[in-house]
Amino acid sequence: MAASLRTNRDFRLLWMSGLFAVLGTQMTALALPLLVLRETGSAVQAGAIGTVSITALLITMLPGGVMADRVERRRLMRLCDLGSFCVVGALVVAVWLGHVPLPLVLLVAGAGAVIGSLYGPAAFGLMRTVVPPEDMGTATARLQARTATARLVGPMVGGALFGLHPVLPFLAEAVGLLLSTICVALVRTRSRAETRAGSAFSKAELTAGLSFLWRLPYLRTVLLVFGLGMNFAFGALTFTALTVFSGGGKSGLGGGTVVTFISAGALVGALLAPRLRPERHTWALITATCWLCVASALALAWIRVPLFAGLLCAACMCLSTVASIGFLSTLLVVTPGNRVGRVQSAAGFLSSLVQPFGPLAGGALLTAFGSRTTFGAIAGVLAVSAAVVTFAPSARPGPEAVAAAEASGRSGSSEPSGPPEPSGSRDSRDLSDSSADEVVAHGTPEDRTGPPEDRPGTGSPRP
Repeated sequence: MAASLRTNRDFRLLWMSGLFAVLGTQMTALALPLLVLRETGSAVQAGAIGTVSITALLITMLPGGVMADRVERRRLMRLCDLGSFCVVGALVVAVWLGHVPLPLVLLVAGAGAVIGSLYGPAAFGLMRTVVPPEDMGTATARLQARTATARLVGPMVGGALFGLHPVLPFLAEAVGLLLSTICVALVRTRSRAETRAGSAFSKAELTAGLSFLWRLPYLRTVLLVFGLGMNFAFGALTFTALTVFSGGGKSGLGGGTVVTFISAGALVGALLAPRLRPERHTWALITATCWLCVASALALAWIRVPLFAGLLCAACMCLSTVASIGFLSTLLVVTPGNRVGRVQSAAGFLSSLVQPFGPLAGGALLTAFGSRTTFGAIAGVLAVSAAVVTFAPSARPGPEAVAAAEASGRSGSSEPSGPPEPSGSRDSRDLSDSSADEVVAHGTPEDRTGPPEDRPGTGSPRP
């Protein structure tokens, strides 16, 4: 499989495109609030950047999935890269001239989030055509490894460049976006757009991805428990650990150790995933992740050594990354080709919905009750999630469903290029309620699958 991806020209171009873009984004993720602090001296205004970015992302994530299913995906990706380049270029000029108004900075943050909500599902849709389903687990792991590396290196490089001159990290991002645009332009694969009558942003279109996920008990259960519950609790856990081990903000060494280990754990998990084939053991990996987080939260209530705390958080992040790769691979294989953008956006929307509230909850509990009670409360929330995943029948995909999904993926439309199918082909049909249930009971129908993320990741706008 690794050899297959090495010889897959379009996959390598998409991988490099995302690397250039994500690295630039991570560099400016630190530089942007530093720039506001330098210009205004206000921590509140610096914090507004994150608020604007998250709000814009959540508002536009579902419409972005609709657009990714309606517009030829390679073309949409190129337009997004060019739009990002223009926005960042305007900021470069402003910083170079020495006058950076706050509205411009907020516009850059908001525009970046909006563009990312379009780019992400379009890139996943194109990846579905570029990568054959038998290589999907390895490909997803490599994308996660790339993102984890950029998150580990980008802020450090961005901070160092900002120290030399404030314009340098933004100039580096502009160059990265230009290189990303060139890589996407060199991709030969075309991912055909869906042509449908009616409004693109009707209620039915905007909720199509959510409806698909809700009708499949396995996807619904895992996303609600692992995506919503675990994301919320783990966000509270990491923020509490960061606060406790930095001495309430008095020292950055302990908190920095925890953050560095978390990033390293994500990278190690992404590198290990291709060897573990997580798409075959998703339930076991998700269950192990939940219980490991419970044990880590209880241990953190008593541990006061930042190195041990960092190792525990890194282990949780490593296993969580492997489990997420397995689930994402399964999700993309069972998703109909004409809904990849909307389903990916819906899954990202659910996973991102509660992330901003985890640190708030952790901070409130820490202020009111102290660190041990806070870690104990977080462990309780994690234990409930772990129990649901362990004992709920709907949390298990079942070997028959997995085998059918893999078989249908191998027989799906995995050709890297070629003319689009006629509009009346079976792949372009809607997935009805009954067929959604059929996916769970018997696997995905052969005519509705094909080759298949931030964090990403869930998470990153670039897959």
